[in-house]
Amino acid sequence: MAGTSDVERDAMRRALELAARPGAPLHPNPRVGCVLLRPDGSTLAEGHHRGVGTPHAEVDALARAGAEARGATAVVTLEPCDHTGRTGPCSQALVAAGVRRVVLAQRDPNPLAAGGAQTLRAAGIEVEAGLMAAEATALNRVWTFAVEHGRPFVTWKLATTIDGRSAAADGTSRWVSSTASRRDTHRLRALADTMLVGTGTVAVDDPLLTVRDADDRPLPRQPLRVVMGRRDLDPGTRLLAPVAGVDDAPTLHLRTRDPHEALAELAARERRHVFLEGGPTLAASFLAAGLVDEVVAYVAPFLLGAGRSAVADLGITTIADAWRPEVLDVAVLEPVVAGEQPDVRFTLAPPAPTPPARGDA
Repeated sequence: MAGTSDVERDAMRRALELAARPGAPLHPNPRVGCVLLRPDGSTLAEGHHRGVGTPHAEVDALARAGAEARGATAVVTLEPCDHTGRTGPCSQALVAAGVRRVVLAQRDPNPLAAGGAQTLRAAGIEVEAGLMAAEATALNRVWTFAVEHGRPFVTWKLATTIDGRSAAADGTSRWVSSTASRRDTHRLRALADTMLVGTGTVAVDDPLLTVRDADDRPLPRQPLRVVMGRRDLDPGTRLLAPVAGVDDAPTLHLRTRDPHEALAELAARERRHVFLEGGPTLAASFLAAGLVDEVVAYVAPFLLGAGRSAVADLGITTIADAWRPEVLDVAVLEPVVAGEQPDVRFTLAPPAPTPPARGDA
């Protein structure tokens, strides 16, 4: 990119590494990293955001640099914020510290926080924008989507046999997927801030909806557990009981059957990523509303022939109208327990909208 140096590009790579550190809280804020460079190009200080209410990456790096920050170059993965929320504006912190130059990757899509680059330029600071912007946007793809669309990103997870059944007819199959698939599901759950099921799933399966490790122990940080539907919950359901070893595993009951209403309420609570694990009826309602942004499907290599379908009636009566998502990734999940067969995991994106037919010129 014109206007930036190899040293700054290397610093941006390092800032992206800092932003992506394992264990960093994902929501509701984006992942951000910052590297401060001395005038000779050497690294002065590094910083990254650690979660809600903690210093942003730029402020974290500035605190480590102290007075040496004057005349430095700040390389940051996201445009410095320009508003006062739980913390002060990073743009003003950079101005006060006396940095000479700021190199940023992704522009801030949040209209409440954007404008930092303009503030920096108005203060006489050089600003270069767009260095490794694609990589920075990919790092925060869910957050970016949620901010731009005003609602959480929705990942629909399903597990099915090769004939499309999610449970046997007599209800004996609590799981159709393998141990490897269930562990992989917990890995993906940990990337979301909200688990969502319907009241029917709670009544039939009584799930915990927690994130657990390979030894089936709950992780310290848990997503919000959400039940959607008008039916009352059984007071004895496991979703309403404390989770051993976890300080906070809240449950929210949204008394609506409308996916739009549910997502609006979750957006108001600053939820960015919904992991949809409900039954076939809830899945069909989100699909019909056009509110599924990603599909993760685990397919187990056996047949049931009857039983609960993975998704309810979508109103599709002809093959030409089939819901045809784009295949992003296919992976074989090798067994981790003797005697189990490998499942196949499909990662899918919704089909692109059909462009309107062009009229005659």
